[in-house]
Amino acid sequence: MRARAVRFAGFFGLWLVLSDAAVAGLPFGLLAAGLACWASLRLSPGAVRLDASRLLARVTRQVMLGGVDIAVRAFNPRLPLRPGLLAYASAHGAGPARDVLAAVASLSPGALPAGLDAAGHMVVHTLDTAQDTAADLAATEALIHG
Repeated sequence: MRARAVRFAGFFGLWLVLSDAAVAGLPFGLLAAGLACWASLRLSPGAVRLDASRLLARVTRQVMLGGVDIAVRAFNPRLPLRPGLLAYASAHGAGPARDVLAAVASLSPGALPAGLDAAGHMVVHTLDTAQDTAADLAATEALIHG
């Protein structure tokens, strides 16, 4: 019940932001949030639990370090790029947890999920194959519980 209330509050908060909190439209906003909550619960393939604070801290750190790394590589020709593809076997398999991992990984500069291979592994394009991208993905995945 608490999860439903939090989800409803999130949708209603989004509606308030988008509508500039127009008092005349509050009944419509409550209805829209209720319908969005109902639809999201019906269409959700399963719950994904996150260690949100640690995941946010990790993503923030990765984005900042990745941005600096790419800037250094762009302005220093002695740091060559070694692009390539990595097949990462996610511990979660197909489903929402792997989708969250792909979304979070796409935020990190230097690594971009590019689909799945024939074995169902996540294919990740990396700018430098010498870096341990698989270990970074595994550490991020550990913060996502399916």
